[in-house]
Amino acid sequence: MRPVSVWQWSLWGLLLCLLCSSCLGSPSPSTAPEKRAGSQGLRFRLAGFPRKPFEGRVEIQRAGEWGTICDDDFTLQAAHVLCRELGFTEATGWTHSAKYGPGTGRIWLDNLSCSGTERSVTECASRGWGNSDCTHDEDAGVICKDERLPGFSDSNVIEVEHHLQVEEVRIRPAVGRGRRPLPVTEGLVEVRLPDGWSQVCDKGWSAHNSHVVCGMLGFPSEKRVNVAFYRLLAQRQQHSFGLHGVACVGTEAHLSLCSLEFYRANDTTRCPGGGPAVVSCVPSPLYAASSGQKKQQSKPQGEARVRLKGGAHPGEGRVEVLKAGTWGTVCDRKWDLQAASVVCRELGFGSAREALSGARMGQGMGAIHLSEVRCSGQEPSLWKCPHRNITAEDCSHSQDAGVRCNLPYTGVETKIRLSGGRSRHEGRVEVQTGGPGSLRWGLICGDDWGTLEAMVACRQLGLGYANHGLQETWYWDSGNITEVVMSGVHCTGTELSLDQCAHHGTHVACKRTGSHFTAGVICSETASDLLLHSALVQETAYIEDRPLHMLYCAAEENCLASSARSANWPYGHRRLLRFSSQIHNLGRADFRPKAGRHSWVWHECHGHYHSMDIFTHYDILTPNGTKVAEGHKASFCLEDTECQEDVSKRYECANFGEQGITVGCWDLYRHDIDCQWIDITDVKPGNYILQVVINPNFEVAESDFTNNAMKCNCKYDGHRIWVHNCHIGDAFSEEANRRFERYPGQTSNQII
Repeated sequence: MRPVSVWQWSLWGLLLCLLCSSCLGSPSPSTAPEKRAGSQGLRFRLAGFPRKPFEGRVEIQRAGEWGTICDDDFTLQAAHVLCRELGFTEATGWTHSAKYGPGTGRIWLDNLSCSGTERSVTECASRGWGNSDCTHDEDAGVICKDERLPGFSDSNVIEVEHHLQVEEVRIRPAVGRGRRPLPVTEGLVEVRLPDGWSQVCDKGWSAHNSHVVCGMLGFPSEKRVNVAFYRLLAQRQQHSFGLHGVACVGTEAHLSLCSLEFYRANDTTRCPGGGPAVVSCVPSPLYAASSGQKKQQSKPQGEARVRLKGGAHPGEGRVEVLKAGTWGTVCDRKWDLQAASVVCRELGFGSAREALSGARMGQGMGAIHLSEVRCSGQEPSLWKCPHRNITAEDCSHSQDAGVRCNLPYTGVETKIRLSGGRSRHEGRVEVQTGGPGSLRWGLICGDDWGTLEAMVACRQLGLGYANHGLQETWYWDSGNITEVVMSGVHCTGTELSLDQCAHHGTHVACKRTGSHFTAGVICSETASDLLLHSALVQETAYIEDRPLHMLYCAAEENCLASSARSANWPYGHRRLLRFSSQIHNLGRADFRPKAGRHSWVWHECHGHYHSMDIFTHYDILTPNGTKVAEGHKASFCLEDTECQEDVSKRYECANFGEQGITVGCWDLYRHDIDCQWIDITDVKPGNYILQVVINPNFEVAESDFTNNAMKCNCKYDGHRIWVHNCHIGDAFSEEANRRFERYPGQTSNQII
């Protein structure tokens, strides 16, 4: 029998394969390499914008139809499996809520559950192929490590876009390079392509294109530019054009979402008769100061109706809107980049980098004002977008929407650094001072350095919040930097850099000398956020005349007015305004006392430890702010009294246990325990303001200190007290707060 050649066997095999139904759906051997085992006829691709080649929305082709994966129960383990299917070694992260844009077609998988070791996604548990209750607003994405599997055959992986992509955009100043202050607001538009930075031909360049570019670079708007000047300048310079056609609508959050036309590698004539595209962006007042452009800014018109809360970095946070004088949150249903970009530009930032859902920036409290916001991207305010007003049953605070906005590059992070720490998040603070030619690094005096100053330092470093602000840094090596170049630093906590805080300037005055008495920080990406349940204070307030013989322990802990010292003990009584306080932690980190258990103070009289000497301040104020009675509450026991349904208690004081308040839990101080009162024995009848402030000395870092104060109107006739209109300090608009402080009857402080 004559031997058959390998080539002939291949032809017979190919013919057999084409006739066999089991081969249907597989790529043709003549056009693609053999597919890996385990993927079982599936094909995978990364899709969406903006993205890099190793990240995107995951799409699967099954039975000839492309579809997506729902983010319900999606985990990093599932991302690992999918990244291997895509030819990468592993996943570094995953995204939810259609970060790369919503897909189309089927949603193939829902409730995907993988251990991470599976060879194929088909080995993972799920609801079954095509069985899903999700929408494309819940499409999952992956971020893979930019490292390919050795010998990977990628016939089952398809890139959804084959043309070039724009990963980054920048403005390059055409004149005065290196001397112009940051941020750079005007110059040539340059895009980063796979082979480097290139210019864009200005033929057909429109204001819509400029609007998109400025938004990507952190600027809310653009202005006209002197094109003739730049055309004249371009004749003396050489340019490398990579794009010759850009057509944006103006609502895109990224240039890659516009229609783009790229030059081919063999194009010899590029941008004939044209020049490089130029933009001039208008910074918000927050960033204009550093670029000397304050005069270009219009005055703010009225009070802001949108704000961000709970973000670790500038330009990010939970979206809150003002309605009828009260702040509330936005439900994340149909929340997308267009709506997020409207918020960002309204606040003076650029377009949105991310539209966040699922209370990624912490849960709000109180009203939820808006749902199903649908913006075109051209609206001047979120309130101009079509939306639906909702009831309490429609949405919960676990669905609060958030944003991350594009910010201008200011370079403030290059003027500060940490040294001596065990990680990049901690260390002795060093700042750069001096002018060109005389720059030097130095330390900050530790005198009066506290949490607010540390918060600004961590923000400038780009490291989020401050866990601790340290006045002494004995255990961190100072290296060769020993000179103290800044002292008297005093911040409000909202500044973007330490330069914006009050300080002694060039005159350095430090009470304690030596590099070990200098400022240090420990930073964190998350922080707690305490909030008092104001309605409970209003519901539980009452007056009690308590005999002195029952107040010895309270007097020992300074819970009575100073006049109690001269009282005829044990006879007589003190008049107390009592109420319950329920303190919630709505942040993204547990609230823990600053001091460890080794330094807690034991109080024999009450039989408990104090982990914080002053946890809350209680004050009675006149309408003009004069304090007429005060009290304070030590942290007798910080613990989780109750928690939300899906949260477990972590802290319990019994048996010298750990103290704290878990995220999603609250600590309840009942009205009938010692020191849960204000001694009003000496207060005359009249109209007053009851004020409660949590964490008043900023001993423990929080993501937001503006919501730590609660105020109530109260009317006292000498026998009874009425407490009403209780609210968190930042829950009302400025105008509503002014009305609160002058409500009818408060002009006269005497009851007739």
